[in-house]
Amino acid sequence: MLSSKELQRYSRQIMLPQAGEDGQKKLSSARIMIVGLGGLGSPAAMYLAAAGIGELHLVDGDHIDLSNLQRQVLYKTNHQGKSKAMVAAQQLAAANPTIRIHPHNQMANESWLREQVKQVDLVLDCTDNLEIRHTINRVCYQAGCPVVMASVQGFSGQLISFDFSEGKGPCYACLFPPQEQAEVQNCSTAGVIGPALGVVGSMQALEAMKYLMDLPVSSLNKLHLIETETLALQTLQLPSHSNCPVCNT
Repeated sequence: MLSSKELQRYSRQIMLPQAGEDGQKKLSSARIMIVGLGGLGSPAAMYLAAAGIGELHLVDGDHIDLSNLQRQVLYKTNHQGKSKAMVAAQQLAAANPTIRIHPHNQMANESWLREQVKQVDLVLDCTDNLEIRHTINRVCYQAGCPVVMASVQGFSGQLISFDFSEGKGPCYACLFPPQEQAEVQNCSTAGVIGPALGVVGSMQALEAMKYLMDLPVSSLNKLHLIETETLALQTLQLPSHSNCPVCNT
């Protein structure tokens, strides 16, 4: 049963026929891991906390820098030099003290992720590191854990989701085989417009909520190319790759 305060706090989404009280209960019992608390992780975490996700695991070993503040909207000027995971946890707890928040002040590595993914229902990949993204894909596939992945460079964003709960592909490595990857730029080397991260990070949160409420997930096995400069959206169906080193479908 939802408490009277929960019914009031989440009333605007509970009144939606796609959600209702049952949907809110599913959100309230869900556990999500967000890997990367930068430009994508900030808006995604804020919306998931506000929506009443029962438990958030926040993973980032970085510290807040002045250059982050143009796009990483969880942080303020006086947070410079502090741990992103710890500050994010404090900010989100202030926004919604009814949920459980677990900060992990460390960079995600494969052995650590293998243990931690067992404790959650879904992972959001909000990183800007290709090697870590492939690690997240591999670990989530092996653990049967759904994942929502996104990236943004300049004005251009990408979004795709995978449901590995049935142990099937396709996966991120089908789309971008690890052995074929050239050097990829990120926000630090190529630049990025802040609101584009807000748009794509919010879409990640939305897809996660839809999955948890058993609603159709539009990005499931589909690569969404989001051009915020022109507001154009293109969707590509991802086929399985018979030679994929991860899902080997």
